Amino acid sequence: QVQLVESGGGLVQAGGSLRLSCAASGRTFSSYAMGWFRQAPGKEREFVAAISWSGGSTYYADSVKGRFTISRDNAKNTVYLQMNSLKPEDTAVYYCSRVAGTSHVGYWGQGTQVTVSS
Repeated sequence: QVQLVESGGGLVQAGGSLRLSCAASGRTFSSYAMGWFRQAPGKEREFVAAISWSGGSTYYADSVKGRFTISRDNAKNTVYLQMNSLKPEDTAVYYCSRVAGTSHVGYWGQGTQVTVSS
């Protein structure tokens, strides 16, 4: 069973930055594309960003393009989300998972809360 543990969330002012991490268990991490999703209160969980197994390809939701950067370190079984120029509308619980395209596959972690104050 794959376990995903997200961390790095917190409270930040608008315009600030945060770096999220997602540590994955399992020897096959480097075989999978990974992604980040988020869920704001009262809203459905939505796709944020994805990265190919090699890290050579990335894809972003329009709402975060140019502000967020997804990356991975397969030696550490970890995927990252660097979030810059944060806006109050980025406030949500952020989750990582395996992806197929922009769709979630398999397990969710517990998520990490990001709160952006205006």
